[in-house]
Order: sequence, then structure tokens, then C-alpha cells
Amino acid sequence: MSVEFLISNKYLRSNRKKGFVSFISGVSMVGLILAVMSLITVLSVMNGFHEEITNRVLNTISHSYITESDDTLEDWEELRKKINSQEHIVASSPYVEDFALMTSKNASQGVSVRGILVDLESTTSSLLNDIKYGDLSLNEDDSSILIGVGLATLMGTGIGDQLTLIAPTRNSLGLLVPISTTFTVGGIFNAGLNEYNNGLAFIHLYDAQDLFTLGNEVTGIRLKVDDLFKANIITQETVKSLGDGFYGVDWMQQKQNFMRALNLEKQMIAIILSLIIAVAAFNIVSMMVMVVTDKKTDIAILRTLGMTPKRIVRIFFYQGLSIGFIGILVGTVLGLLLALNIESVISGIETIIGFQFFPKDVFYINRFPSKILMSDVASIMIGAFILVIIAAIYPARRAGKVNISEVLRHE
Repeated sequence: MSVEFLISNKYLRSNRKKGFVSFISGVSMVGLILAVMSLITVLSVMNGFHEEITNRVLNTISHSYITESDDTLEDWEELRKKINSQEHIVASSPYVEDFALMTSKNASQGVSVRGILVDLESTTSSLLNDIKYGDLSLNEDDSSILIGVGLATLMGTGIGDQLTLIAPTRNSLGLLVPISTTFTVGGIFNAGLNEYNNGLAFIHLYDAQDLFTLGNEVTGIRLKVDDLFKANIITQETVKSLGDGFYGVDWMQQKQNFMRALNLEKQMIAIILSLIIAVAAFNIVSMMVMVVTDKKTDIAILRTLGMTPKRIVRIFFYQGLSIGFIGILVGTVLGLLLALNIESVISGIETIIGFQFFPKDVFYINRFPSKILMSDVASIMIGAFILVIIAAIYPARRAGKVNISEVLRHE
């Protein structure tokens, strides 16, 4: 261990005995601790929200879908057999999807209508896993319909009530005319997303073909693949195997803007909180300048004893690094502890103040999920330490330039 490092540690301990210098040192270290702790906690919560939202979105959509250029598929039974024969395809299901006007005795609402075969749809999507009321059966014979909990509230309907779907179609003269079909509410589901709870209805595939006058055609075939993050590659390989005229869209393309928004939000929060770390790190500059001013006599004595300016610089540089290292280390430990227990901490605060931050009936996610990524933690620690190094350079170099003759003259 070098003499410079030992002297810097001695100075660090001696600062505790000097009121104002000690206070400024403490404020600088606490500021760095809070900044690092905050950034780790916030990014972990953002990761948790990102994962929670992504999982909920993926539960409501298929991994990908395949259709033709006119957004319809003929002879879909044979196509589905070819798709299922591909190596990485786990399951597939046909669907019909279009918009229609839904009316009841109490209200009317534009909705997205999806025609499905329940047994096949359940293999590619978990959207209908949570049936709140009624059951999941969709029978062609009884013209039943499944609607979301939000849509049921908007329409003022419940199990057994009648709903009418009105869809436009072209007659033999090419004119748009409405076609209406009455359905009976057989089930009410909770998708976990307001987008689907408030604006999506399910009917039998054959009923949808009749409503939208598609004959035996379907809109497309939804896929479930064995590797979610290779969905694009697998989908494109499957499309190639089917021949010309087909195209596929994976879940990342379906929710491209949504995923970009999540990533952008995390990046912006990281940048803003990084500025707080920068401010905390550069507080070390003012603190170290005060220490150098306070230690001018000691610097002059060390110089007269033969210590070179470079070694003086090292003493105060090591002192700045020590303060920064301690602050970063403590901040990281506290940040990890807070991130791991954030839900318990928030729950305790809510209990004490008697106020719920995210009421379940208002917010999509009413808890604080947390996911710690060690890559984020490492980036924060390395970035903070680099800022501390930069902040420690100026006061250390200033210490090396102290004029010893002038200092000794005033002593």
C-alpha cells in the first residue's frame, strides 16, 4: 500500500473532526448514495413494469400471424396443415377479424369482432383464460358472443342478454349495405388490458364468416412458436415455405410503437437520474477544494520533506476516489435492498398514510413490480465511478500547484 494512499485515508478520517469540512464531505457522500440508490431502484421498477406490461400484452396476442396480401386466406385448412408441419411451430388457429357496430337496448359501440374456434384459439392465445361470468363455449347453433368486462359495462348487458352486430357489406351493385345479426351474451372475460376489455368481442368463426360475408375465407392464421424472441425469423421461414402471395407479422411488429415507447421511457428516466448522479459526483469537487484549502499547511510541510507535486496530487486524488467509492458502494447496496423490497415498502407507506397510490379500478397495473438487471447495476456503478474520477482530478491537480513559500510565509 502506497504512502500517498495511507496519507489520503488519514486526511479522510481527520476531516470528521472538523465541523464544516466534515459536514460538506457528508453531504457529498450522502448525495452520491441517494443518487445511485434512486437510479438502481427506479430502473429496477421500470424493468418490472416493462416485463409486466410485455407479459400482459403477449397474453392477449399471438406470437405472429400469416395472411395473404388482401388480408384473407382461402383454403385455410390445408394451409394450417402445412404451417403445423414446420419445425418451430407449436400451434396455429384460424381467425376472422373486422369492425362492426354493437347495439343493445341501452347503448351502441364500435367494436372489433373476432371469429374463432375456441379449442384452437386457446392454443395460441391466453386472452380468454379469465372468464369472469358465464363460460367459454362458442356454439355456432346458439349464436353466442363473448365480450370484455369493460364492454359489458358500457353496453349495460350481462349473461343471457341480446346484442346485435351490424357490419357493412357490398351488394351485387357494389353498394354498401348493413348486415345485422343478433347474438346472446354467453361469457364475459377480463383480458387485463382495457384495449381488449372495452372494445373486443368473440364469436364463432362460422358466424363471423357469415356476418362479414367471407364465405369459407378467414382473415389469417395465428401462430404460436417455440421461441418467442425468434418469432420474426420463424414466421418468415414459414411464409417462404407456403409460396408467393403470403406475408407474416410477428408480435414485435404488431406492438412496435408500444415497445419503442417503453424503451424510450426507460432511457429518458435513466438519463435524467444520471444527471443527478453527475451533480452528486461533482459536489465532490467543491468539497475537495475546501479540503485542499484546509490542508495547505500540510501540503507545504510534505513538499519541504521532499514529496513531489505528483505525489501530492495522488494523495488528494485517492481521497476523492475513496469518498466516491464508498458512496457508490453504499448506494448500490441500499438500491438493491430497496428494489428487492419495493412492494413491501410502498405497501407500508400506503398503510401509514391511508392512501393507495395506484387504485386497482383506475390503473392498469396497481403494484410496483421490480426486476433487477445486473447489467443495469454494473453500468450505473461504472458510470458513477467515471464521474467521480473526473470530479477528483481538478482539486487534486490544484493541490499539486500549491505555492509552498507563500503558505509558509503566512504561517
